Parts: sequence; C-alpha cells; structure tokens
Amino acid sequence: MSLPAESTIGIIGGGQLGRMLAMAAARLGYRTVVLEPQPDCPAAQVANRQITAAYDDTAALAELAAVSAVVTYEFENVPVMAASALAVTVPVYPPARALEVAQDRVAEKKFLNGIGIPTADFCPVDNDDELTAALKKFDGSGILKTRRMGYDGKGQRVFRNMETGGFAGTCEAMGNVPLILESFVAFEREISVIAARGMDGSLAAYDPAENVHRNGILHSSTLPARIGSETAAAAQAAAAKILAALDYVGVIGIEFFVLADGALLANEIAPRVHNSGHWTEAACIVSQFEQHIRAVAGLPLGNPGRHFDCVMENLIGDDVLSIPALLAEPDLMLHVYGKAEARPGRKMGHFTRMGRHR
Repeated sequence: MSLPAESTIGIIGGGQLGRMLAMAAARLGYRTVVLEPQPDCPAAQVANRQITAAYDDTAALAELAAVSAVVTYEFENVPVMAASALAVTVPVYPPARALEVAQDRVAEKKFLNGIGIPTADFCPVDNDDELTAALKKFDGSGILKTRRMGYDGKGQRVFRNMETGGFAGTCEAMGNVPLILESFVAFEREISVIAARGMDGSLAAYDPAENVHRNGILHSSTLPARIGSETAAAAQAAAAKILAALDYVGVIGIEFFVLADGALLANEIAPRVHNSGHWTEAACIVSQFEQHIRAVAGLPLGNPGRHFDCVMENLIGDDVLSIPALLAEPDLMLHVYGKAEARPGRKMGHFTRMGRHR
C-alpha cells in the first residue's frame, strides 16, 4: 500500500544524499524529517524539519518513529540497533539486514560469494601474525582495509610485492580494529549499477556507469560504460540477485571490477542511493533519488531509461571555484550541496555534462 500524499518520510543522515532524497520526496508531495547531529546540514536546508541528535539517541529515534510513516537512511553506517529498534514501530527501508551485510567487509564478501557472486580473494586479519600469513597467501601484495567504517579511501593501506614479514605494529597503526586483506585484481575498469526493488518485488536497473577514482574518491562516472552488452546484463542480473536475497526495498549501489574477458567481480555494495548514480538526476526522467522515494513509499517504480550520454564529475574541495565557468557551459546540470566550508577531499557538489545518446 502506498503512502498518501503529505505523509512524512524520515531520513537518517543529513548529508548531500539526504538532501537529494528530501528534494525528490517534495516533488512527489511528501514531507521529510531528518535525524542528524550536525545543525544546518545539507539535507536540513531543504527538508521540512531536522531532529538534531545522534543517530543512536533513544529519545530522538522514538520521536522520528512517531512523526514518520516510513524511515530510510542516506548512508550505510547507521547503527544496526537503531534501524532494528525503529522497525518495531515504523517500516524501515532498506531493511536492517542490508546494513548488517554492508557494514562489515568480510560479511559482505561472504554474503556475495554465498549467493554465487564472485569477489576478490580475501582474508580476515585481526593481528600482525595473521597479516603476515595473509600476505604470504597473496604473494606479498594486497590492500589492507578496516572491516568497518572506511569510505572514500580512508582506513586502507596498500602492500605491493613485499616480503612476508616485518609487519609488527601494522594492526596497531590501523587502530587495533578488525581488518581484511583483499587481493589485487587485474581489472580493466570499474563500473557500478544502480538498481531498485519495490515492495512488490518489482525491479528497475539503470545502465552501468564507468567510474574513475582519484585518491580513493570517486572522480567521474561516464555513460555509456565501455563494456559489452553481456557484461552490462550480467551486472544488472547480479544486482537483481542481491536485492532478492536481502528482501530489499529501495535503491542500492553495487560496484564491480571488469576483467579482461568481460567477467565481473563484485567490489562492494552500498544499501542507499550512490554517488555514481548522480548522473540519473540529469540524464533520466526518474532519478535514483525519486526511484528510492517511490520504492520506500510503496509507489510504482519509474522507468530507469537513459536519454543522454553523460559524464558526472564530483566537485571536491576547492573545485567549487570553477562553478562560474561551469555554469557558462551549455548542456550541463550543476548541484551544489550547501556545505559551509570547502575542505580538501570534501564533496561539495557535482555536475553532469550531457551529450547525444548513442
């Protein structure tokens, strides 16, 4: 059953993704309330109301549940206990199970492998001896990551062709937290699929985007990706399998490595709208943000068809100084996030250049 117009949708997280969700909700006639500890966050600038409190604040969660017809979230590090507690009294989409899987890189890879989706080889690492053994297994190379909380290249250390020994203190330097060592993958490019699943099990998948990262942060997403139709179909099929296995409702972002033969290895899943799907705001009638609101509100999913070739680029830090020049370009859509301070590595906005559809 769909939410009636003027219902309130709760959003946990007040960043740029929450901002764009609130904007999409308003277009469909819904009100939004944002739970976010930072005052005057990007989402609060366009939402109807902000509850200024921590994500796990019991009283704030109770207030959010009381005023919301449904609750969603804009980032995957929402406390699972908070989502589970909310779900007792108000529908929460995507389900808490998706958070459990996405928040731990080992759990995520085991989940993917368990439903027949291959990933890079990996080893859990809890101490320096286990790191030494894992590096020996991977011929002295790999990427050591925190199992939880890392994003945009944070919480990572790269090892290349190193002798397997002499790593005393590495785990301490990484914070003495659970880690994972992932093997290197000889991939040709990185792609991502943005897909949605409705309450009725209906599916909608956008065309895969080809992504370029710089310093661990997404720089650009290009459509169409330089992949064959079989690879594109396989990525969308994998997305459908993941959504079904999680009994998912909402939009998900899934990143893949594309190998030389066109085969895919899943890199990670994000149970939310995704940076590499921002291009849909400009090149599709129904953006990923509207698609997510449609899904969690019980509305029919929209057509994910793409009407333009395009390139989306993030504005990072002082890139915002280029805004006047960007606005002078034809066929360009700009979105600035309303953040007060431009810092190195901070996403301040994005723009999408449109071209002719091929």
